[in-house]
Amino acid sequence: MKILVTGGAGFIGSHLVDGLLDAGHDVRVLDCLDPQVHGAERAWPAYLSGACERIQGDVRDPETVAQALQGIEVVYHQAAAVGVGQSMYEIARYVSVNSLGAAVLLDAIAREGRVKRMIVASSMSIYGEGAYVDAEGRSVHPGLRSDAQLERREWDLIDGQGRPLALLPTPETKPLIPTSVYAVTKRDHEELFLSVGAAYRIPTVALRYFNVYGSRQALSNPYTGVAAIFSARLLNGKAPLVNEDGLQSRDFIHVSDIARANLLALKCPADGGRVFNLGTGRATSVGRIAELLAERLGVDIQPELTGRFRAGDIRHCIADPERARKELGFEARVALEDGIDEVIESVRAELPHDGVEAAARELEQRGLAR
Repeated sequence: MKILVTGGAGFIGSHLVDGLLDAGHDVRVLDCLDPQVHGAERAWPAYLSGACERIQGDVRDPETVAQALQGIEVVYHQAAAVGVGQSMYEIARYVSVNSLGAAVLLDAIAREGRVKRMIVASSMSIYGEGAYVDAEGRSVHPGLRSDAQLERREWDLIDGQGRPLALLPTPETKPLIPTSVYAVTKRDHEELFLSVGAAYRIPTVALRYFNVYGSRQALSNPYTGVAAIFSARLLNGKAPLVNEDGLQSRDFIHVSDIARANLLALKCPADGGRVFNLGTGRATSVGRIAELLAERLGVDIQPELTGRFRAGDIRHCIADPERARKELGFEARVALEDGIDEVIESVRAELPHDGVEAAARELEQRGLAR
């Protein structure tokens, strides 16, 4: 098939391009080569396969998008500005790149009338906090922890009587409570694609990525994934900065599993739209990620627990992978302890600039971290 991958020169997009080419598809990439990801020179990365067609341009530009869609049968929309913290002070840019960018692309798809399937990259961030159960065994969907609680450095979720809530795997049916500008724009991505797909009878699949790690993450970008950020700190001889007490947990999934799930989304029933979590269902603390990376890098550097918190941060969220297993035929294969070595290899091959402290100061100056 003739397939367009927006953001195809990026971390996840490039792995997807490799998988599509290996499966025999004809792939075109549209990417703006964002300097924050690709450097000031905005050059096509060496890892991007030469077998794909390349168009450098902005997904918000109607003429560029129209050119990119010529002859296309399937669209994978991966292009997005990423970074929860940065989205809280570059609000207009994130909304423009993500929400307006999706709208311009969908406008052209609706006008073109030839696209047979759409797959959009959504995010676990749209859930806000994960799913929990209270002391009575009732499912609850809490919002953000209060400033008063966080100022007391009481990190865990509690009910109105001060009793702790127990974490559950998060199903696709959980109410969406996005807690950052980035998360709001990813919800826009998902809902725009699903609504337009339903209206124009284009089978559409939204894939809610949990915390993706692996090779090709931009190590010098302080707003990329936590594994890459911590690796850059350690390689520069500095302690990873871990907010709160380091026990906040996430569901880490290898980029090869994400690419494989995207390939499965080409064939699954999707009339009326389908939504799937892409995660492992396994909780790993952020502090443990820092420790594991230090162990694998062979450095005796312990994470620095800052005891600070950022606006919009959640405590826990892990995937319920059951729907993806049953309906998409997807199950994560790469264990974190195995996949993290790929991050290590990438880090050793590059001496990344560490911009974490500058990013942290930016948040602090704006009152978004304290």
